[in-house]
Amino acid sequence: MSGGCIVSGSTLRRSLLCDDVHVHSYGRIERAVILPFVDVGRQARLTNVIVDAGVRVPAGLVVGEDPALDAARFRRTARGISLVTQPMIDRLQQH
Repeated sequence: MSGGCIVSGSTLRRSLLCDDVHVHSYGRIERAVILPFVDVGRQARLTNVIVDAGVRVPAGLVVGEDPALDAARFRRTARGISLVTQPMIDRLQQH
């Protein structure tokens, strides 16, 4: 974890949090790289992800547990790593 990070009652495993990341309660983050100024909502579960800088991850979002769903919503590598950007999140909220 870098400076300015706040993790409120969530689980982090094998992950890198850059500056000023806020992870709200009851979440789980595993094998993730979270770039600066990201806000992760309550009960979000993020596995095998790279979250772009400045993203606002909505509460309850699950990434990394359903490969087909991840591929439909996010950019996903052959090794199962999903890239999450703000425009991708915005598209989810429009549906």
